Amino acid sequence: VQLQASGGGLVQPGGSLRLSCTGSGFTFGRYTMGWFRQAPGKEREFVAAISGWGRSAIKYADSVKGRFTISRDNAKNTASLQMNSLKPEDTAVYYCAGDQNLIVGRMAAPTEYDYWGQGTQVTVSS
Repeated sequence: VQLQASGGGLVQPGGSLRLSCTGSGFTFGRYTMGWFRQAPGKEREFVAAISGWGRSAIKYADSVKGRFTISRDNAKNTASLQMNSLKPEDTAVYYCAGDQNLIVGRMAAPTEYDYWGQGTQVTVSS
């Protein structure tokens, strides 16, 4: 199982970025996919997650609701995170993660995910 995150960069406050996570080596559609972030000196925190086939659950952290949108394209083995109205406090390394046997109620728990991408840096600054 491999996850490859991309799309990070430097953006001004109020701007937008779209992160992508491409999976390989597994049946992508069966996996719940999540995005987490970690700022310097802080613990890794949940951002958003989307469940796999047969379920239609999406969850967001309160801090990103209304600004971020998670989606997936199983045909392309890709999960995306559209980030709008970015704020300086969104600055962090963003990680994608996947797990096949994740119950909906545990989608926000990083310890529940078995597979992680390498992270992509998002910097929001003027």
